[in-house]
Amino acid sequence: MLKDRPWGYGLVSIVLHWTSAIAILFLFGLGIYMVDLGYYDPWYNQAPRLHISIGLCLLLLMCLRLVWRVTSRNPEPLSSYSTAVRRSAAAAKLLLYLGVFAVLVTGYLITSAKGQGPSLFGWAEFPVLLQLSGDGVDRAGRLHEWLSWAVVIIAAGHGAAALLHQFVIRDGTLSRMLKPATNPSTKRNK
Repeated sequence: MLKDRPWGYGLVSIVLHWTSAIAILFLFGLGIYMVDLGYYDPWYNQAPRLHISIGLCLLLLMCLRLVWRVTSRNPEPLSSYSTAVRRSAAAAKLLLYLGVFAVLVTGYLITSAKGQGPSLFGWAEFPVLLQLSGDGVDRAGRLHEWLSWAVVIIAAGHGAAALLHQFVIRDGTLSRMLKPATNPSTKRNK
């Protein structure tokens, strides 16, 4: 039930997937909100700190997710999936992983530009590994924004495809990511 099985995802993959998805959408929304804040707005300083801290949590979560994905067996695609569906799903997942990590790295570079490491809710400070010039920070900021939009657009397509498979094609794709896999042979015996 915790681990992925050939016939579906386990609880660990499901929790990592949905926690990441919620964090990404929250960070995107907060990022959109905070760029228009005025200097005297009460959230002017709070929103970026929250954005950075949740971004660091997402970085740690994505690293855990990557380790889990490399060490855990992937469920087999449903037999109803065509080669095109399998390839496009794999490409979307790869683009999402690469995109999220790229957004997180650019966010880190922006945050550490002044020589101080980003803080995780004031509990821990991440080290400064690379410090960009002013022009570099501007480029990283633009890249951070563009990549964020790209991730959200790809994620929306990923979600739309899951809904299409679940409710139009009716192959149970979304169900695999909503409840942990149980052995199909035990269901038949009941």
